[in-house]
Amino acid sequence: MTRNGNPVVWVVNASPVILLAKIDLLHLFEALTPKVMVPAAVCDEVATGAELDAGSNSALTWSRERLAGDLPVPQSIAGWDLGAGESQVLAHCLAGGHRAVLDDAEARAAARVHALPLIGTLGVILRARRAGLIPLARPVIEQLRERGAYLADDLVRHALLKVGE
Repeated sequence: MTRNGNPVVWVVNASPVILLAKIDLLHLFEALTPKVMVPAAVCDEVATGAELDAGSNSALTWSRERLAGDLPVPQSIAGWDLGAGESQVLAHCLAGGHRAVLDDAEARAAARVHALPLIGTLGVILRARRAGLIPLARPVIEQLRERGAYLADDLVRHALLKVGE
């Protein structure tokens, strides 16, 4: 499913869900794309996080409302030895031509090797800024960092330059 050659279905991994839930910005996903899917394996990972952090319950509820059944993982993905959630995100994207929403470096490398469209939590924030869904990206990025997201200073500087901040 594409619009102007861009995938309109985003398949989201646990980290972006949990991070955006922590700063109450899960609504950005639907504001940026018409359909969001969360594989069952990702829901399981979010559920594990919710057991450890009661504040993650909104992430779990949100994920379950967008639940997609797990798919067989192609050998080309299984060979990367990724987590179950990352593997399912990539399997869904390969099967359906969707965009992967991943933060994990190894999973992002696997997505690139498979020529899958890709975005991470920081990319979601930048798109939201460009779309006028948030007034500034910098305060949102700082909130993410305060809530445990590791974002390298150089990466943040480069990202903020892209949106004129």
